[in-house]
Amino acid sequence: MATQVIRWGILGASNFARNHMGPAIHAARGAQLAALATGSPHKAEAFTDAFPGIRIHESYDALLADPGIDAVYIPLPNHLHVEWSLRALAAGKPVLCEKPATLHAEEFDTLIAARDRAGLLAAEAFMVVHHPQWQRARQMIAEGAIGRLAQVHGAFSFNNTDMRNIRNRPETGGGALRDIGVYTLGTARFATGEEPVAATARITWENGFDTISRSQIEFPSFHMSMLVSTRLAPYQEMTFHGDEGVLRLDFPFNANVHGEARLDLLRGNETITERWPGVNHYVLQVENFGESLRSGVPYPCPLEFSRGTQAAMDMIFAADPAPAGA
Repeated sequence: MATQVIRWGILGASNFARNHMGPAIHAARGAQLAALATGSPHKAEAFTDAFPGIRIHESYDALLADPGIDAVYIPLPNHLHVEWSLRALAAGKPVLCEKPATLHAEEFDTLIAARDRAGLLAAEAFMVVHHPQWQRARQMIAEGAIGRLAQVHGAFSFNNTDMRNIRNRPETGGGALRDIGVYTLGTARFATGEEPVAATARITWENGFDTISRSQIEFPSFHMSMLVSTRLAPYQEMTFHGDEGVLRLDFPFNANVHGEARLDLLRGNETITERWPGVNHYVLQVENFGESLRSGVPYPCPLEFSRGTQAAMDMIFAADPAPAGA
């Protein structure tokens, strides 16, 4: 792509787009937030106030037809991700879609095929792998900083009882695993380079979606225990336990929003801490996407990687499926 500045359009005026990804696009080098598609004047006003000059389209199709848009970001409800990613690619627009990009692993095959036919970049917005704390964690594990890895523990929770919220509606692809399990599973895969081979689970189901998921997951060389919930007090942590040390990330998923981006290496009586104050992984994600469009350099988080995380979630769902009438 010859364009030096990537002109972005957003499909849907979600709060997340307004508060996180919109500002990230605005702040990223080589990026411009050019347009938004929404049929809600009230929601549009929140964007025009924050980003003067942004164009407003009243339909998603109108934004996809806009020749002044070079890439599309999709923060729509989960069940719409595949449809509008495919439409964006068919319209000739590279697409960055919020996670989970699909509800089932095999749907990734459809996205990958559409990406390849179009010859365009398409990716899931898994922003954490762009953060230097996760790149450093992967490096340290690979270099043997904790010795032989034996155990990984991942936890991510918050308490959301608003039944009008899309995360609490089965018809929109809600539930804890799809909303936040993608983080614990995806970062474990990213940091270790391994894929799960088996899983057991105890899932609490409510009105057709999961609210608490307790999983035991076997990888080729280590075991992982995982807790994700949308009905527990806010908490997040990832630990990697080896025979020579422990690697701990206290705020691994929304660093510098609810806590400092830091990594602790515990070896005997010694603790080595690395910190990344002020790093915004949403901005880094936008910049990496733009660099891939401009130069063709491989994108750090391709659809093939994201498919592996969805396959792991499918494995957990299969281990404790929703009972009839749940």
